[in-house]
Amino acid sequence: MKYEVLIRSGAVASASASDGRTRDRVAQLLFERGAATAAELGSELGLSPAAIRKHLDAMLGEHLVETREVRHRGPRGRGRPAKAFVLTPVAREAFPHFYDGIAMAALRWIAQRHGPDAVSEFAASQVAALEERCRAAMCEAGDDPIARAEALAEVLTAEGYAANASTIASGGQLCQHHCPVAHVAAEFPQLCDAETAVISRLIGTHVQRLATIAHGDEVCTTHIPGPARGNATTVRTDT
Repeated sequence: MKYEVLIRSGAVASASASDGRTRDRVAQLLFERGAATAAELGSELGLSPAAIRKHLDAMLGEHLVETREVRHRGPRGRGRPAKAFVLTPVAREAFPHFYDGIAMAALRWIAQRHGPDAVSEFAASQVAALEERCRAAMCEAGDDPIARAEALAEVLTAEGYAANASTIASGGQLCQHHCPVAHVAAEFPQLCDAETAVISRLIGTHVQRLATIAHGDEVCTTHIPGPARGNATTVRTDT
């Protein structure tokens, strides 16, 4: 009986892996074509209507695909209108993209034609919206720089920076475990400078960047001067 259970478990795992590979192929086809009907997908993948429907229903349930009505030219025949399947924005994010390359090319173009100061102005404009969102969320943080750093860590975590704040002997420390522009900032440190200036304004005191992911460090670390508050504590480290 034990061996029978193991064999069945292996069969289930194998079937699950096979389903995953098939759905990856469906996603790849939709990524390349933009939209396709169930019949078109089944024909391309050599699947029966029932089999392709099973995979598409699972992907609909996981919000990886959505449907849209196929537009027909001329009079429509009898029966239900055909439905095409398209990838959702969430599913598209799983595919490789070239945002970093485009951003790098744009900043190089700005630097070549208008100089490094223009890059700094561009960087400041890009973080302005983030600053406003953080400021609105920190309105009840008070005036203490360390308390404001803790509040800022929560806001940055919600923005995707996986941040935390802690108290140390010389004041406080704000750490960001993720940087969405690390590859670009490695060549254009103005992006880091603009972000540091935003942190300084939001916390209400001069701060110092000690490390950045863009320069090869594991974490972006910002020192906040101020009196220590007892034993070291850490606030939020969520992704």
